[in-house]
This record gives sequence, structure tokens and C-alpha cells, in this order.
Amino acid sequence: MAKRAVKLRAKERDGVIDIKCLLSHPMETGLRKDKKSGKIIPKHFIQNVIAEVNGELFMQADINSTISKNPYLRIKVEGSKGDKVTVTWTDNMGVSGSSTEPSK
Repeated sequence: MAKRAVKLRAKERDGVIDIKCLLSHPMETGLRKDKKSGKIIPKHFIQNVIAEVNGELFMQADINSTISKNPYLRIKVEGSKGDKVTVTWTDNMGVSGSSTEPSK
């Protein structure tokens, strides 16, 4: 079974949605060498993360190769139970991952 690109949990409390998300990605800097071949592992990292509530963009972050493998983000935004939360990332190779969950 393949990993989900984004594991997402959104819980509402007192009008604020607490969003916790784990972005599944290798995040290679382009500086490491493969131990067996000795060749440099090419850059492969998340460049952009966006977050939306009910289709409305509330956060956009440009990140780079200095972030660790499988980055974890925690975001808070105004909202209510049942609001649809979406987190999407795009990497330097054009690959993207996304997840949508209703807030609980």
C-alpha cells in the first residue's frame, strides 16, 4: 500500500480549526551521495505548500531543500465544524500531493 501524499487532521475548537498535516516526501538537497554508487542524489524537494478552507486560500508557503524528510506542519485558521480543509504541495520536479478532510 502506497503512502498518502498528505496525512491531514483538522479539529475545530472555539471557532479555530487546528490543522495538523504530514507531507510524505523524500526532500533531497542534492548534496548527499549514494553510498553504493558514490553519485550525487539529485535535488528533489517540496517548493510550495498551499492550504485552503472551503476552497478559499488562506496560506501559501514557499519552502526549499533545507526542510527535513516528511515535513510536519501545524496551522491554525478561523473556521467551524464541517469546513472542508485542503492542503496541497508541489515539488521541484512538478509532482504534487494533496488531501482534503472536513474539520471535526
